[in-house]
Amino acid sequence: MAEIATIARPYADALFGASSADLQGTAAWLDEIAAVAADPQLRQFVDNPKIASDQVFELIAGVVRTPLPQAAQNFLRVLIENGRLAALPEIAAQYRVLQNSRAGSSDAVVYSAFPIEGEALNQVTAALEKRFGCKLGVTVEIDPELIGGIRVVVGDEVLDTSVKARLAQMKAALAA
Repeated sequence: MAEIATIARPYADALFGASSADLQGTAAWLDEIAAVAADPQLRQFVDNPKIASDQVFELIAGVVRTPLPQAAQNFLRVLIENGRLAALPEIAAQYRVLQNSRAGSSDAVVYSAFPIEGEALNQVTAALEKRFGCKLGVTVEIDPELIGGIRVVVGDEVLDTSVKARLAQMKAALAA
């Protein structure tokens, strides 16, 4: 959705510039309200024309686990009043990209057919950091369709060493 990304970029840039003193704290509350805003039932509630913006704000502020700081309240009110609540998950993603670029790191998602934990995860992380040339924040997601191996997504780069991908390559080679 290029349109959502285009809408989210100025908000993420402005928030990043305004929160340079506390990037981690801002990322924490931003991720929390983005998770709430991504809920389909909340979106249905927000789309109701009979619901006032104050009611939407109170609902979101009441659902989050921790009290929102004043900056978070102001940011949330601006998004609600401008009808940009649907862009909040993308704003959070773009904010993380800005935060990572300042720190010289990236987020990596490792898809695996089986759980990767402990020393195995440390070895995978070290190999990926060497391969991509930067510090990585690695999260592991289970995808049984991979059969074996891993598929790694870092930004817009994908490294697929899964059995599923190799079988697809073999199928394409045999069909040619």
